[in-house]
Amino acid sequence: MNTLAPTAPPPPWRAPPFLRASAALHLGAAAAAVAVPGAWPWALGAVVLNHAAITAIGLTPRSRWLGQNMTRLPAAAAARGEVALTIDDGPEPGVTPAVLDLLDAAAGQRATFFCIAERVQAHPALAREILARGHSIQNHTARHRHNFSVLGPRGYAAEISRAQDMIAAVAGERPTCFRAPAGFRNPFLAPVLHRLGLLLVSWTRRGFDTRERDAAKVLARLADNLVAGDILLLHDGHAARTAAGRPVVLEVLPPLLAQLQRQGLRSVTLPQALREPIDE
Repeated sequence: MNTLAPTAPPPPWRAPPFLRASAALHLGAAAAAVAVPGAWPWALGAVVLNHAAITAIGLTPRSRWLGQNMTRLPAAAAARGEVALTIDDGPEPGVTPAVLDLLDAAAGQRATFFCIAERVQAHPALAREILARGHSIQNHTARHRHNFSVLGPRGYAAEISRAQDMIAAVAGERPTCFRAPAGFRNPFLAPVLHRLGLLLVSWTRRGFDTRERDAAKVLARLADNLVAGDILLLHDGHAARTAAGRPVVLEVLPPLLAQLQRQGLRSVTLPQALREPIDE
């Protein structure tokens, strides 16, 4: 459990270069519109283009232009031959227990479950079973709101803090990692995560298994050219079904876990991957 309180508050959040440049552009455009006759259409156009760029970047889950975003494990974890299997949108009683059984059968492979906090609250025994089997539960918002990417600072703080509290009440510890729904966000998210001590985590490769019913295609997206340090994304909640009605994740996991074993890779939880390097 995370029982140690931080010894000091985190340093102030510092906006990334793109956001600092955007702020400077807004100030310059406002000054030009006031000081230069006839400049306001150009100034307005520059601001509109900048907002379009910010929106496009927010809809790019792996982008770092809006703030810190982990898309691969640290070099130390890759050097240890680690990958991170992450499973989103649960816990789901009809799927998650079978996922846990498949991971158990793979002897030592661990996963990180980015859980929707309201589902953790609805299925507390299942959430605790995830932890009891050696896996990790992290924050995937309280409700998985479809409008998450357009919330403001107060909306983000309320949604994410509520999820932290709900998960901690069941799991006994507060998450340290966060994943946005579909990876979409806006510039207000990074300072909120910084204040809450959460690391934004996206992925290296994803299977699109919420809409792809062909397990072979999902597996290929995850397994082709798989290397140490990769963060893989699958779903136990909102999982697509194969033609036979079976959740795609349950068809993909056995061959994926077998490939990890063949390549000498080990799936670890994100807290494990983020630990300090250990001298061997």
